[in-house]
Amino acid sequence: MAEQAPPSGFICSDKPAGVTSHDVVARHRRELGAKAGHAGTLDPFATGLLIVLIGPATRLQRYVLGLPKTYVATARLGWRSTTGDPDGELTETGRIPERLELPTGRIEQTVPMTSAVRVGGERLYVKAHRGEEVERPTREVEVHRAELIATGEGTATFEIECSSGTYVRTLIETLGDAYCAELRRTAIGDLTLPGRAEGERIRPAAELVGHLPAVELGPDDVRRVRNGIRIPAPPEAAGEEPLRLLGAGRLVAIARSQDGLLRTEVVLPVIE
Repeated sequence: MAEQAPPSGFICSDKPAGVTSHDVVARHRRELGAKAGHAGTLDPFATGLLIVLIGPATRLQRYVLGLPKTYVATARLGWRSTTGDPDGELTETGRIPERLELPTGRIEQTVPMTSAVRVGGERLYVKAHRGEEVERPTREVEVHRAELIATGEGTATFEIECSSGTYVRTLIETLGDAYCAELRRTAIGDLTLPGRAEGERIRPAAELVGHLPAVELGPDDVRRVRNGIRIPAPPEAAGEEPLRLLGAGRLVAIARSQDGLLRTEVVLPVIE
């Protein structure tokens, strides 16, 4: 009897509130008995799309991390939080922001103390847990869209499309006396939350990198690529953007054009 190939691909998981992204990944790792990782974490209070990478597809993480994200965020108005979310120390101020508008375009954000960014070799949230306050780096991010979609008693809900690395909590705090009470990620690039009927199925790795330009290879070139031999880059492969190399429609590798040849960065096993 032939040995069953280990699972490979990715799962669009709907993370619930109150658990960490690591918890979700660990659950899938146990259930599938395979290596697993993620393509961008969510805070414990946040819910929504968490891409869980399975088996060899974990090597494709770098091509997904930088994709734009879409969130639905609910601000609690007239309150402050030490962390910008429900897990911090909450203080009611009663001051309701006059304008419910979030900044869009290219903006600078100061990295919050609750982030996992390292300063002085240590993650900021570790320093925050000890009560330390240090000078934090700033980063430029882009908010493509921030649309007010609902209001309630003391709340305002926004749909936000933004670049990777945007701190939505910090964005909500620009309203004034407000913090991010609820946060749900609905999309990463073109990947969205699974429908109820679809469930958390393993999808092929090729769908994970469907945003990259594709080059279809013949059988001989597929063998060369799998054997580590560089092949000539087609004219349309000019530039530094990563490319999907396909053989009979299946994902073979990710490569870049360099000096007229295709230099592979990731080669996937035949099971893919």
